[in-house]
Amino acid sequence: MKSLSTSTLPFVARKALVKLGADISVARKKRRISTVSMAERAFLSRSTLARIEKGDPSVSMGAYLSVLAILGLARHLGQIADRTNDTLGLDLDEDRLPKRIRSGSHIKIRP
Repeated sequence: MKSLSTSTLPFVARKALVKLGADISVARKKRRISTVSMAERAFLSRSTLARIEKGDPSVSMGAYLSVLAILGLARHLGQIADRTNDTLGLDLDEDRLPKRIRSGSHIKIRP
């Protein structure tokens, strides 16, 4: 039975997880790391590793990160939602800028 979070996961997110899982599988194989060795190094069961490699959304983000770190691929993860790369957020901030700035005596400049 699927969990509620799995069944309500947006399609684009589900697709990204499946791709991530497949990419993790390929990266593990390129490094000639067996599933037994990877699971041991990540402190996971082999079944959890298999679920990661299938892109299972019910597996914790921590488990995905453990595997990515072992593969040497976790360093860029912090950039995914970085505010400087958030073009929509930056555009929204720009849209909120005032149209006019009035000069006024309410602004006091200290010497």
